[in-house]
Amino acid sequence: MPRMIELIRSSAVSSNVMQTAARGGLSVPPREMIEILVYLATQTKIFAERARLTLAGWDEASSRAAAADPRTPKEVLAYMITPGNLRPTLLSALLENPAVSEESLAELAASASRYMVETLVKSARINQSKTILTSLSSNPSLNPAQSSAIAQKLSSFGLPTETDPEAATLASPEAVPAAEEPAQAAAPNPAASPEPGSDDVPEEVITVYLVEHATEISAEADKPFHPIGGVQEELTSHLPTLHPEAARAETEAGASSTAQGAATAAQRAPTKKVYLSTEEQRGSALQKIAKLDIKGRIQLAMKGNKEERSLLIRDGTKVVALAVLESPKMTDSEVEKFANQKNVLEAVLRGITMKRRFMKQYAVVRNLTFNPRTPIDVSLGLVKHLLTADLRNLAGNKEVSDTVRKMATRMFRQKLETTQRD
Repeated sequence: MPRMIELIRSSAVSSNVMQTAARGGLSVPPREMIEILVYLATQTKIFAERARLTLAGWDEASSRAAAADPRTPKEVLAYMITPGNLRPTLLSALLENPAVSEESLAELAASASRYMVETLVKSARINQSKTILTSLSSNPSLNPAQSSAIAQKLSSFGLPTETDPEAATLASPEAVPAAEEPAQAAAPNPAASPEPGSDDVPEEVITVYLVEHATEISAEADKPFHPIGGVQEELTSHLPTLHPEAARAETEAGASSTAQGAATAAQRAPTKKVYLSTEEQRGSALQKIAKLDIKGRIQLAMKGNKEERSLLIRDGTKVVALAVLESPKMTDSEVEKFANQKNVLEAVLRGITMKRRFMKQYAVVRNLTFNPRTPIDVSLGLVKHLLTADLRNLAGNKEVSDTVRKMATRMFRQKLETTQRD
């Protein structure tokens, strides 16, 4: 007799059976049930959302067993390791599963959250892979100690490869001193350089947005960059104001003082910085944004890098902040972070819910409902999609409104009663 997954793939079952499958209610082994849910979540439209929610709350022991087993179908492992679907409790098992591709882990390492980074840096497999470590080194969630440790591990791999005799010659002890200084001078700043594909955003996308919001742009034309919640004092002590005119005046004044001190600086001969610190990078991004008018900030919101988007999403000018959500370069991890932020306009949180590709992520739905800044009508519409455990937590969350808490309490009781009846 064919397995249930094979019958579902061949559309040989009724819609009622498909609905039951999407809720995880079929009488099949847990491993096969997970495989069925992944198929429904990725290959169907009608049952996809329900299947994703079921997977997000699936029994942890069964999920961990599937995540650790090399015999688990690749489609299931690929789904589990995708950043938008990954459950933190399964990360350790997935990292050590040889059936999970190195490419998938490298993609995850670049955008993993701070909590996931702590697991990644302790993984034996991660520490033995130059490819994954290189990707992890670019993760903005790394703290200085982790960045330093990863840099040391990468250096232990050595510059040349065994199959490249020319590279081995260049990296020989005799050649390194002569080539070291030019290499450092030419070394790029990873944070300052544009993200791959920064020029791939079509100009038509920006033009359409400017035309559609021409009235708002005209009304807010003279409004400078002013982030919701302000900026950290230590990062902006050199920025007395964020108004474009003041920023330009500061730049001109600084030029004369720089010229006067050039001789003294030359005598001191300080070591050139190849990389900027996190604070300097952020300050540089703030200065860049402060000099832009509203149209310039909109273009940067769509074409800029992750650091610039993280600043512009907090722009007090609504038309600029919403432009960030229109960027084709937005990642799932960014949207998840924005949905949790309290220092953004309510229009931004409402705008996230208007994007279907964002709302496919359960983490985004959860973060929006737990965010006290989310408009009440939006939160009430999302509560019904929460899992039982999150409903219980939301019902006791005193940061959100009483209306949302009462709704969560009612939904929690309803789901409990349904579970008990089943």
